[in-house]
Amino acid sequence: MAIDQKTQEELKVKLMEEKAQLEGELGRFAKKTSEGEYKTNFPDDIGNRRDENATEVEEYTDKIALEDSLETQLKDVLDALKKMDEGTYGADENTGEDIDINRLQAYPAARTNITKS
Repeated sequence: MAIDQKTQEELKVKLMEEKAQLEGELGRFAKKTSEGEYKTNFPDDIGNRRDENATEVEEYTDKIALEDSLETQLKDVLDALKKMDEGTYGADENTGEDIDINRLQAYPAARTNITKS
């Protein structure tokens, strides 16, 4: 099953919107590096009190985890867009079979089908 042009264009729009959203979220607390990755900003104004510092460090580590998650999602979106350009979009990375269109419509950056047990 090949994805028809209209459906692929609709999925591309969704991917572009998700890309913009993810980049916006990352931009709120991280800076994009020259390599295209993001680096979480460490607070410049660390206080003199231990409890303030502990809170700032905890927030920083939480942001690092969020950065990692958002970057992974962004990579999936960018990979899906690249596959569209290459003409390989919609194929399961493990089996090579077509990914169910309902899955792609729900999550356009899907890399694989959902396995049924």
